[in-house]
Amino acid sequence: MDNQGLVNLGILDLVVAYSLVLLAIGLAKLKRIGQEGQMFWASLRMVFQLLAVGYLLHFIFAVQHPLPVLAILLVMGGFSLQVIGSRIKRKMPRFYQVVGTALLIGCGGVTFVFCSLVVHYSPWYDPRYLIPLAGMIIGNSMNGASLAAERLGAEMRERREEIETALCLGASARQAAKPALRNAFRAAIMPTANTMAAMGIVSLPGMMTGQILSGTEPMVAVRYQVAIMCAITGAVAITAYLIVLQGYRSYFTAAHQLDMEWR
Repeated sequence: MDNQGLVNLGILDLVVAYSLVLLAIGLAKLKRIGQEGQMFWASLRMVFQLLAVGYLLHFIFAVQHPLPVLAILLVMGGFSLQVIGSRIKRKMPRFYQVVGTALLIGCGGVTFVFCSLVVHYSPWYDPRYLIPLAGMIIGNSMNGASLAAERLGAEMRERREEIETALCLGASARQAAKPALRNAFRAAIMPTANTMAAMGIVSLPGMMTGQILSGTEPMVAVRYQVAIMCAITGAVAITAYLIVLQGYRSYFTAAHQLDMEWR
C-alpha cells in the first residue's frame, strides 16, 4: 500500500488474476466451443496493449505537449474505425467515410464540449484528463456506431422490396427508408439506455470504481460518473444519428432510386 492508501498490484497478483482467464479458457475447451485459441490470444493482446499504453502515457505525461496528445487521439479514433469495420461483414456503401465522419463529429464535438465547459481543466491538452475522457467517449460511441451501421445495412436489405414499393408510390428516399432508420437508431442507443438504468443498482461503473479505489471521495466520484455518462450518451446518440442520416443516402441515387450497384 502506498502513501495515499492505494493497494499496488504486483506481478504475482496479476498472475493470480490471469488464472481466471485460464479458467474461462479451460471451460471453453471442456465444452468444445472452438474459441479457446481466440480467447487466449485476445487475453495476451489485452495485456501487451495495456502495458504499451501505460509506458506511452507515462512518456506523454512527462512531455506535457499537445502534439503527442493529439496523435494519441487520432490513433484511438483510427483504431476504433478499424474495429467497427472488422465487426461488420456486409458494409454499407461509403462505410468508412460515413462512420469516420460520424465518429469525428460525435466524439470530437462532445469531448470538446465536455472538457472545456464541464471539467474546466487547464491546459486544454492535459493528458491526464483529455486522453482518458476521450477514450471513454470514443469506446462507448464505437459500440453504438457499429450497432447503427450493422442494423441500418440489415434493415435496408430486409426491407428492399418494401422500400422499392414506397418509391414507386411517390415516396422520397427518406420517407421510404424511415422505418429502417428508426430501427437502426433505436438499436444503437438501447445499450446505453440500459446501462444508465442499471447503473448504481446492478453495477458500479468503472470510472467511479477506479476513483474510489484511488482514494477519491465517493460523492466526487459519483459526480464525475454522472457527468461522463451524460457525455457518453450524447456522443453515442450524435454518432449513431449521423451514421443513420448519412448512411441511408448512400443506398439511393440523386433521383431517389435505389442504387443499382448496391442492389
